[in-house]
Amino acid sequence: MSFNDIFKSSFLENVNSVSLLDMALALTLAFGVGMFIFLIYKKTYAGVMYSSSFGVTLVALTMITTLVILAVTSNVVLSLGMVGALSIVRFRTAIKEPLDIAFLFWAIAVGIVLAAGFIPLAVFGSVVIGLILLVFANRKSHANPYIVVLSCTDQAGEDAAVALLKENTKRCVCKSKTVRAGQIELNLEVRLNDENTDFVNRLCALDGVESAVLVSYNGDYMG
Repeated sequence: MSFNDIFKSSFLENVNSVSLLDMALALTLAFGVGMFIFLIYKKTYAGVMYSSSFGVTLVALTMITTLVILAVTSNVVLSLGMVGALSIVRFRTAIKEPLDIAFLFWAIAVGIVLAAGFIPLAVFGSVVIGLILLVFANRKSHANPYIVVLSCTDQAGEDAAVALLKENTKRCVCKSKTVRAGQIELNLEVRLNDENTDFVNRLCALDGVESAVLVSYNGDYMG
C-alpha cells in the first residue's frame, strides 16, 4: 500500500462522512440555542460587573462543541486522538460566579447533544433549564445584605453606633474589627428594614464616629 492509498482511504473518506446539510443544520441549531443560553445568562446575571464577552463565549462554546462532536462521531480513530489532545488543555481563567459554571456546562452539553442528533432533547431541555433558571435565579428569598464600615475614635462612639444600627436594621452582625491607636474600624453586615438609609447620616453625626460607609454586599467584595 502506497502513501497515496493511505491518504485516499483515510482523509478523503472522512471528508464525505458528514454531509454539508448535517453540518449546516447542526451549527445553525447550535447558534440558535447558544443565543438562547446567552439571553438567559443576561437575564439572570446578578454579579458585580456584567461581562458581555462571557455571553459571547457561551454561544461560541456551543458551536465549537458541536463541531468537535461532529468530527468525533464520524471517525472512531479520530475520536481517540481528539480525546488525548483535549485532555492536555488547561484553562486558568477564574470563575467568579458559581452560576457561570452551570452555563458553561449547559453550553457544552447542548453542543454534544445537537451533534449526536438528539435535536428535540437539546431544544426541549434548554427551554426547561432556561425557565428554571429564570424562576430561581431572580428569586429573592431574603433582604439584600449590606456592609457598614465604621471608623470610631473610642469605645463610647463604637457602642453608640452599634446601638443605632441595631435599632434601625433587621440584623446587625460584626464581621471584622480593627483597632489602632486612637482609631477603631468596624465592618458590620446589616439587613435593612426598607430602602431608607438616613441612619447612615445619623451615624456620622454621633460623637466618637469619624466616618460611616454603606456598601451593597453580595459576597464578592467588601468596602
